[in-house]
Formats: sequence, structure tokens, C-alpha cells
Amino acid sequence: MIDLRPVGYVIGLLVAMLGLTMLLPMLVDIVAGDEHWSVFLECAILTFLTGGFVTLSCQTAKGKGLTIQQTFLLTTGVWLTLPLFGALPFMLGETEARFVDAFFEAMSGLTTTGSTVFSGLEELPKGILLWRGLLQWLGGIGIIVVAMVFLPELRVGGMQIFRSEGFDTFGKILPRATEISSRISVIYLALTMMCALAYVLTGMNGFDATVHAMTTIATGGFANYDASFGAFGAGTEYVAVVFMLLAALPFVRFVQLTAGTARPLFEDSQIRAFFFTVIGIVGVIWAWQFFVAGVQTEAGMRKALFNGVSIITGTGYASADYMLWGSFPVAVLFFSGLIGGCAGSTACSIKVFRYQLLFASIKAQLLKVQQPRGVFTPRYQGRRVDEDVLNSVMSFFVFFTVTLGVLAVLLGMTGLDFTTALSGAAAALANIGPGLGDTIGPAGNFATLNDTAKWLLSAGMLIGRLELMVVYAILTTHFWRA
Repeated sequence: MIDLRPVGYVIGLLVAMLGLTMLLPMLVDIVAGDEHWSVFLECAILTFLTGGFVTLSCQTAKGKGLTIQQTFLLTTGVWLTLPLFGALPFMLGETEARFVDAFFEAMSGLTTTGSTVFSGLEELPKGILLWRGLLQWLGGIGIIVVAMVFLPELRVGGMQIFRSEGFDTFGKILPRATEISSRISVIYLALTMMCALAYVLTGMNGFDATVHAMTTIATGGFANYDASFGAFGAGTEYVAVVFMLLAALPFVRFVQLTAGTARPLFEDSQIRAFFFTVIGIVGVIWAWQFFVAGVQTEAGMRKALFNGVSIITGTGYASADYMLWGSFPVAVLFFSGLIGGCAGSTACSIKVFRYQLLFASIKAQLLKVQQPRGVFTPRYQGRRVDEDVLNSVMSFFVFFTVTLGVLAVLLGMTGLDFTTALSGAAAALANIGPGLGDTIGPAGNFATLNDTAKWLLSAGMLIGRLELMVVYAILTTHFWRA
């Protein structure tokens, strides 16, 4: 029998902390003279007390370490529980969203997906807009800790290759998480403040700069305007590009950089591959715009750069309706969203390092075919890659492909057209944000989808954000018998 008290204790603490966070948008509404502040007060009290009671009921487990099973349950339980309470301000507030819509928005926020069911964002209370930004900001820092602490420990998707870089202390998951979180939090906050300041210097007001800085560093993509970044000027787009790229880099490298060691940042093959990929994708889109579409202006280059970086990092901002660019750029953007950023960042999707390991394995197999007596071992960063890492990566690719196909089929069965179903499945599973087509494309949102589709997409966001295996593992009978 699995002892759920350590899991409940941690989840209770996080729920209580989420309740305290609700006081920030409450204060913003009070300053703005908006009566909506009372909604956040009610939600804060309810959330804090619920989390507090759960923590007290499980406090006998305080200080105990977590088993592998408990860690799986904790990782999944956090991302299931927090959206339930994060949805409260959307249900009780001015948006008066139904539960399915409120949960979808909260799940999209905490998983930093960026898909939204709300329109008329400019008319919403500032507290609601800040709350959307806070959900993504909290989800962003949370997923960094998960990627650096829990996933390597759980040997998920090849993430165990980064255990030595994550201050590895096997068997002491919570103390390790505390140590890493404290270091990352300072860097995460510093990047957010720098981004907000840069936005202000480009003409954003203080509130917009704060919210968009949070969703930029989280590579989340929630914006305060229906037009997303189309509501801002050229300088703001360039600033966003810089910070989206920074947020897609491994945060452990920033920790090492602040410790006075810059060498790993420049020698990381994953970072180099990521930047080469970004340059290639943006270059292809810009070349198409320049030579085929005849868009030979600075604005055309900037739109290609901004939207290309936004999609590959999984941020999901849009500064133009790229559905109008033609079928080829749209196809490039679709597949670039399935690449993602670096492991240990706030970016989403498959991640660059898995493609590197895949290509290294393919190369070794091709050499072995050509020279059967030779010994060829896949290598990463100059190190030999263990067989269990390769098996984990291959399993991830298979599960990702199968899940994408199944989710797309299920969405199609709800009545969605092929483009909406496939792109919606990819947007949710890879946590990109916008899909393709007139309905969920960069000029639309997910509000008109049926309830079943929204629940399926919410499940896809959760599965994709937790690297698939974490969720699937707890659905097996062996997990509960072990």
C-alpha cells in the first residue's frame, strides 16, 4: 500500500501557497478601483484553507523521503490539483466561465501551453489578466524544477542523462528540490525583472510589461490583448525574441554562470544545436517571404523571426496571422513546434537533446551496417550514452507519436475538422499554444470547441508537460502492485 501522506503534505503546501498568490491580483484590482477584488479574496481564503487542512492532516509524514512511486504521484498530482484551484477566479469572477473552460484556461496556464478560451482580453479586469500571467510564471519555474530534479530521478524520456548536472543526490528528492529551487528562483526572478524593464523601455506600460515578462520567461504565451504581440511595436518584438531564447536554454547553465563558470554555457552541444535550428527555421521562413511572397521589408524579416522563435520555444505569441503566409511557412512552423527548446528550460515539446540522441543512435547503426565488425557507440557531449538512456528516448518518441495520433483521432471524433484536430493535438501535447486553421489558429482561440474536445486537450496538456511517461506510469497495474 502506497503511503499518500508525503504526497498530500507537499500538494497541500503548494495549494496553500497558490492561495496566498491570489492576494496579488486582489491588490491590483483594489488599486484599480475594481470591485472584482472580492472574488480573489474569496478564492484565496478557500484555496489557502483547503491546502492548509490537507497539510495538517498529512503532517506526520513531514521530513520523510519520497519513494519512486510517491514521486510519480506527486509530480502528476501537483499538475492536476493546482489547475482545479487556479480555475476558481475564472469561474467566480467577471469571466463567469463554466468549469470546463475555467479548468482549460488554468491547465493551459500552469502547463505554460498558452491556449485560451477567452476573448475580449482588453476588457477583462487587471486582476484576471495578472492571474493568467501568474499561473504561467509559477508553472514555468515549477517545470524547471521537475525537469532538473524529478524527471532525471525517474529516468523519464532520457532525462537521466542530466542527473549529474542537476546536483544529484539520489534518494533525497525533496531536499535536492529545495536546493535547486532556491538557486533557480533568483535567476528566474532576475530574468523576469530584466524582461519587464526592457519591455517598459520599448513603450509598454508597467502592468503590460510585468504580465508579458512573466509569460515570456515562462514561454507561456498568455497576452493581455486579443492581437497578442500584434498590439505592440517592433522594438517590443525584438525584446521578446531575446528573452524567449534565453528562457529556452538550460537554467542549470545560468546557475553555473552566476557561480563564475561560463564555459559549460558555450560548450553545451544542446545549446549550439538549438540555435542552429532556430537560425535554420527562421531563415527558411524569411527566405520564403522574401523570394516567393515578395515581402522584402524589415517587418517581414521581423515577423518571421518573432513567430518562428515563438513557436519553436513553445511560447505561442503571435504578431501576425501566419496562416496567411502560405502553406509552406505554415508547415514549417507546425513541425518546428514539435522540436522545442533545451532540457531544463521552461520550453516545451520533444526537446533538442532527444533529437541529438536519436541522430547519434541512427549514425551508430548506419556505421555498424557498413562495418559489421566495428564497435560504434552513440555519444553525447563526448560521453558514451548508456543503453537505458537510448531506450528511454526511443520509447519517448514512440509514445509521443502514438499519443499525438490517438489524441488527433479522438478530437476528430468530436466533430473537429482534420486541420483543427491534428494541430490542436500537437498544440496541446507539445504545449505550443495556438493551432492551425481559422478556429484555433493565431487569429482565433479555443472557445468554440465542444466540451469533450476541451477535456481531451486539457489531458493532452498535462501528459505533454510531464513528458508522457510520468502520467502513463501511474495508469498501469504494475505501478500500484510494486
